[in-house]
Amino acid sequence: MNRRPTRFLAILAAAAFALAPVLAEAAAGGNRSAGSRGARTMQSAPATPTTPNAARPVERSATTPQQAQRPAQGMQAPQQQSWFQRNPFMTGLLGGMLGAGLIGALMGGGFNLGEGLAGFLGLALQVALFAAIAMLVLRFIRSRREAAQAASGPALASGPVPDAMARGQENLDARPTGTTGGGGAGGVLAPQAADEIGLSGQDFEMFERRLGEVQDAWSRGDLAGLKRFATPEMVGYFSEELSANASRGVENRVEEVKLEQGDLSEAWQEGSVQYAAVAMRFSALDYDASLSDGRVVAGSREARREHTEVWTFMRSQGGDWILSAIQQV
Repeated sequence: MNRRPTRFLAILAAAAFALAPVLAEAAAGGNRSAGSRGARTMQSAPATPTTPNAARPVERSATTPQQAQRPAQGMQAPQQQSWFQRNPFMTGLLGGMLGAGLIGALMGGGFNLGEGLAGFLGLALQVALFAAIAMLVLRFIRSRREAAQAASGPALASGPVPDAMARGQENLDARPTGTTGGGGAGGVLAPQAADEIGLSGQDFEMFERRLGEVQDAWSRGDLAGLKRFATPEMVGYFSEELSANASRGVENRVEEVKLEQGDLSEAWQEGSVQYAAVAMRFSALDYDASLSDGRVVAGSREARREHTEVWTFMRSQGGDWILSAIQQV
């Protein structure tokens, strides 16, 4: 008789324990990997000192695997041209000669090499002779062109080649440690060797600032604010999660966001769009509050919680960085 209440309480406690991490770790992005990363959407962001384990692949995205595999616009490999395409003048010359020879052979005149098989053999020998002469002319032109390129090459290569990574590190070392979202000193976002576009210290400051701006707009349920900091796709996911919270009668609040550690996972360019995946470990007061009376139903207003995620930002040429994907670690 007494076993049923005990068993019921045990099941209830187990369910509450299983749901607790989901409720307590409900900052913007939840516990899912979602968004778009261009051609690398279906790839995990590389591991970094902040995220020794690679990020989870994107589980939900508006980008299909077929779209991700398609080369980015403006980055298609140039098609290899044939000899005839590279040398239209010689193609026309040989074509004219061959046509004249065939017409002459068929009409019984032309090159006066006889009739039948002997005439065609003579025509083939003449075509081969013209082809050999054409090859010699092309080799001469090519040698002159290579000589001209060799003469101008050293002058172009002798200039200084800037090291984008070193430049980014110098900017970071010179900048003061800041805060993100209020409360405490912010961490330092350090670049790694995967930077293919040459990020600067200002870019890393923007990534850190976006972390606080997105979490602040999320806490206030401000979709208009989120539209300024994230892609329409990510805003759509945030809207769904906010609606789900409202249907449960709660709102998730993420306050006093502080970047503890961060570094670059990878940065690349596709056509006119640039992407940067940044691994970030941040802490915050992350809790769920009841919409009816403001009572905390999950998490804590006093105890800080840590999150480690990889945020991918994108920008069009000359634009600002906005959030395009979040990957869990």
